[in-house]
Amino acid sequence: MNSTGHLTSERPERARPTPHSLTGVGVAVLDDSGRVLLGLGHDGRWELPGGKVDPGESFETAAARELAEETGLSVPATAVRVLAVVVDGLRGLTRVTAAAVTEGAEGTPGVTEPDKIVRWEWFARDAVPSALFGPSASVLDCVWPETAPRGAAETHHYPVRPAG
Repeated sequence: MNSTGHLTSERPERARPTPHSLTGVGVAVLDDSGRVLLGLGHDGRWELPGGKVDPGESFETAAARELAEETGLSVPATAVRVLAVVVDGLRGLTRVTAAAVTEGAEGTPGVTEPDKIVRWEWFARDAVPSALFGPSASVLDCVWPETAPRGAAETHHYPVRPAG
């Protein structure tokens, strides 16, 4: 507070801190058979739809938006459930990823970003490839915790309690 008792603006480094982290969402899209949708990246690793959360956007909204942008599939944000928040610090950057899941997506998956994904495929739980993008592996660990861990050991999972 200043001498007149009014709040002053925050210090510049607090108002706009230097970024040291990336906030994103990975969404496991399950079909009626319980299979999960994965995209083959150009680096040979498979990944879930997902990406960065835009400023002011909820994890659920970001998941629905990224799903539509990357695959052409659509779900309402209300059909997305966040299971956990996953934190890792690989390569010196704190990465915070919401592990989300949805079912009943409408449409047929297609490659809308050919610079990122070669093709989309559905996989049964026991047929998921081992070559997975790290955050996607961690999201799958939250979706199917009874399966052998796929994500990195130095990843921290914070389960989200259902509302109500």
